[in-house]
Amino acid sequence: MPETVDSFTERDWQGTTEGTLRLALVGLGWWTIDEAIPAIRDTDLCEATVLVSRSREKAERFADEADVPHAISGAEYHDGEASDEYDAVYVATPNAYHLEYVETAADLGKAVLCEKPMEASVERADRMVEAADDGGIPLMVAYRMHTEPAVRRARELVQSGAIGEPVQVYGNNSQSLLSIIDDPDQWRLDPDATGYGTSMMDLGIYPINTTRFVLDSDPVSVQAQMASTHDAFADVPDERSTATAVYDDGVHAAFTATQNAYEDTELTITGTEGQLTLSPAFHMECALSLETGDREFSASADDVNEMTEEFDYFADRVLSGEPIYADGEHGRYDMRVLEALHESAASGTTVTLD
Repeated sequence: MPETVDSFTERDWQGTTEGTLRLALVGLGWWTIDEAIPAIRDTDLCEATVLVSRSREKAERFADEADVPHAISGAEYHDGEASDEYDAVYVATPNAYHLEYVETAADLGKAVLCEKPMEASVERADRMVEAADDGGIPLMVAYRMHTEPAVRRARELVQSGAIGEPVQVYGNNSQSLLSIIDDPDQWRLDPDATGYGTSMMDLGIYPINTTRFVLDSDPVSVQAQMASTHDAFADVPDERSTATAVYDDGVHAAFTATQNAYEDTELTITGTEGQLTLSPAFHMECALSLETGDREFSASADDVNEMTEEFDYFADRVLSGEPIYADGEHGRYDMRVLEALHESAASGTTVTLD
């Protein structure tokens, strides 16, 4: 048992402190404007040099506000305009539009950081991985929990045997989407834009994938139940969703996710000798606690911006040429899990991932 969990290794992944990765930011929704651009300003290795939106006017307006030197439309991006002004692309459009921007980046030889989930379907995720491979570009899926110090410490503790053998996991991610964006016509409620659904695709993926990272294990069978009762969620199947999963190391997990409830995030891993909890876990705050028969610890890295860590990790890997985690294959597996969960909810059966 480690003596303490209240300290974190600073950037144990870092391989370089030299160089700058110039980024084109594609998709100028609230996440890019309010979270990504401020985070990039605080990085050591990144600079936002180009903004891309379907409307050049919108791109220019935000570029002026954020002091980003270049602004282009999506059509101009696909035509290769300003391609000498950036080295890599951050894609933060609605899910169903990720692929086209990654394909263009691959044609231009630009590295890609693509928001999760990586696309709207497994088939389109397959095409994205193929495009990146054909273009010989690095492709990273933006799971920011992987560079969150508390999550990395949780992984170390579990793998060191601090809670004994992991047995079961519970995770929840909930928020009130209509309180965040008061518009029932938003893209997360449009199946043509979001993909299989909204709650598991956007929220449930956090506990599912963070469990993969902490345990170093993948789901091999899943079962789910889903329902939508609110009028705004009529076109998506999972206003409310519950899933169970068995991971390849035999750990059993239960996950809940909803876009229409009080905000709550949690991940608890119970082992034969103790229990580890991340709470809050997934909404830009993360605190770690660990309990065994004779010890209790708690800690958080309050001064860390998860997005800044993620962007610097991506830049570090691209500049140093080191392997990326999570790469396209990792993100594609999550897409298969999401597809299986929705298949299970529709059929009422357990779905096995081959």
